[in-house]
Amino acid sequence: MLNLSPTNKSNLSLKNLTAINRVESKSTSKKIKRTLYALLLILLIILFLPWTQNIQSTGKVSTLRPEQKPQTINTVISGKVEKWFVKDGDRVKKGDTILYISEIKDEYFDPNLIGRTEQQLKNKELSVVSYTDKIRNLDVRVDALIDQGRLKLQQAKLKMTQTQLKYKTDSIEFHTAELNLKIAEEQYHRFEKLYKDGYKSQTELETRKLTLQRTQANVVATQQKMLQSRNDILDARVEYSAIESKFRDEVSKAESDKFTALSSMYDAEVDVTKLQGKVANYSIRNGMYFILAPQDGVVTKVLSSGIGETIKQGQPIATIMPSVYDLVVEMYVKPVDLPIISVGNKVRIQFDGWPAIVFSGWPNSSFGTFEGEVFAVDNFADEQGNFRVLISPDKKGKPWPEALRVGGGASAMILLKDVPIGYELWRLINGFPPQFYKQKTTTKKADK
Repeated sequence: MLNLSPTNKSNLSLKNLTAINRVESKSTSKKIKRTLYALLLILLIILFLPWTQNIQSTGKVSTLRPEQKPQTINTVISGKVEKWFVKDGDRVKKGDTILYISEIKDEYFDPNLIGRTEQQLKNKELSVVSYTDKIRNLDVRVDALIDQGRLKLQQAKLKMTQTQLKYKTDSIEFHTAELNLKIAEEQYHRFEKLYKDGYKSQTELETRKLTLQRTQANVVATQQKMLQSRNDILDARVEYSAIESKFRDEVSKAESDKFTALSSMYDAEVDVTKLQGKVANYSIRNGMYFILAPQDGVVTKVLSSGIGETIKQGQPIATIMPSVYDLVVEMYVKPVDLPIISVGNKVRIQFDGWPAIVFSGWPNSSFGTFEGEVFAVDNFADEQGNFRVLISPDKKGKPWPEALRVGGGASAMILLKDVPIGYELWRLINGFPPQFYKQKTTTKKADK
């Protein structure tokens, strides 16, 4: 029975319970109270201590300029490996020979290929000179034909003028003969009338008749002469046209030969240009059998090995790390942190291989970290949706270790605003962003 009824009167006494007596007999000491008050005071003070907000991320060591990054050395032409001049880890200077290869294409096997091609080039150049001389001679011939044709045309024109004048003279003689014929006819008719009247004799009449017949014969002769002169004019015109056509054809033929020679000369010049290109290509190709170092650096790895091995055009044969480079740290931040970051933000960096003691909220109290500043921020995200931030060494801070190598890991803290620890805890509990807003600076405009 539990004896819970109010009517139930029990003789149970607390004085008989040993545990309760031990607890109630103890009293809180003043030392413990002071300790608790001190801890609360210290905690309250800590809440007002400064805390540096930061963004933490990991990245790797890289170089600032593209030519300072590790690069592969490729072959420009195909070939067969004949001799290696370097091995892994060798230091080389710009222009040092790395590999010698030999030719594998049959069109380049001729050892005198350049000499024969240069001889073909000389022959083509002489052909161009010959065509040039031929064109010059054809120009002289065209000029001579034009001068000769001009003289011949002048001569034909003079002859045509002479025939026209002769035709004019013969026309005058013909008209004179016709006038004389008319006079002779009138005289004959008068003498015939006088003969019938008995004033003239038969002999005088016959004399006048003979004169009339001679005059008629003269008219026919002068008319024939005039017609011959007209025919001479037509012949002179035909001869003038024939001379003009002849010399035009000869000049056209000479100019056609000239243009043919010009076309042949241009073809020869094209061949000369092609042969010059071939000679240059063959000379450059001979220099490509020796693969040289593009810059000072260290041969990190030989990718192709074996004497007699065939390598293709553009195939990588070795990797080289430049000996002079400017280091930067590549780190990737989330899009939510991107608005907080700006160029010039101070950064604390911990490199892999260098021991460090890091206090994220008190960067100045950290040990083994190195100083840097944000150099650039990408405007585009990568495949994972993160943005790349480049961090360069802080010129005013401690220099980075000389033993750093490209590709090494690094952890970075981008430093933001200093706030109390209490505010930082309150911000983290509520999920608020860091204090990244900047106060606007107002500038007064100058008075006009």
